[in-house]
Amino acid sequence: MPDAVPRRRVSPALIDDPALEGYTMSAGTFVLPGRAAPRGRAASSGDARAVVDAVAERVRQHLAQQEVLFSLPVSVSARHIHVSREALDALYGRGYELHPVKDLSQPGQYASSETLTVVGPRLRSIGDVRILGPCRAYTQVELAPTDGRVLGLATLPIRESGQLAGALSVTLVGPAGSLTAPAAIRATRHVHASPEEARRVSVSPNQRVRVRVRGEAGVVLDNVLIRVHERYRLDLHLDTDDANAAGLVGGEMVDVLRG
Repeated sequence: MPDAVPRRRVSPALIDDPALEGYTMSAGTFVLPGRAAPRGRAASSGDARAVVDAVAERVRQHLAQQEVLFSLPVSVSARHIHVSREALDALYGRGYELHPVKDLSQPGQYASSETLTVVGPRLRSIGDVRILGPCRAYTQVELAPTDGRVLGLATLPIRESGQLAGALSVTLVGPAGSLTAPAAIRATRHVHASPEEARRVSVSPNQRVRVRVRGEAGVVLDNVLIRVHERYRLDLHLDTDDANAAGLVGGEMVDVLRG
């Protein structure tokens, strides 16, 4: 009577590991000894050791990815507009100045009382979109994917602020005029940090990390960009679609994991 084949449980995620190629796999179980046909020979102790080592390494990698680097608060960014000096002149009149009404989480940044109407390519529009100040060197409309669908836009390109290659064209309408520009993007998920804060939490500029939101609607967000500047203060910026999916309203603490 053939010897019973010992079985060991392993995560289904390991089934596709190239290091395990040739071993019998099924439903989250790998079978030792015995490689797949055609050889049909019993696995040597070295073969078994190689499988165990491969599984152990995958487990170590998985645990390392779950390591919490630090925690930080969330800021939720609703749709908004950044304008250049030239754009503000065209939309509100030459020499017009923005009127701050609320400070934002990042020092020196504020929500102004001024708003614009954003018009998409099919003449669908969203009114009262807030301008954030102060003026920048570029004009940029930051939207969540839901906003893009309302406007009839194609898939919004995901871009770091100020990187407008491939941005979608929209028309901005203000009390003094209008302008059309390739300005609509979905902002990259990002963490702001000062150089001192970045050193303290052991991250570097342009590093990509993951963010874990705990709770009943908990999620893990990939490809979160670390942005470092002297004027920044440590917090995470998410658009309203990401925030709604995770049940966030702003001010909650979340965990930053290795990318």
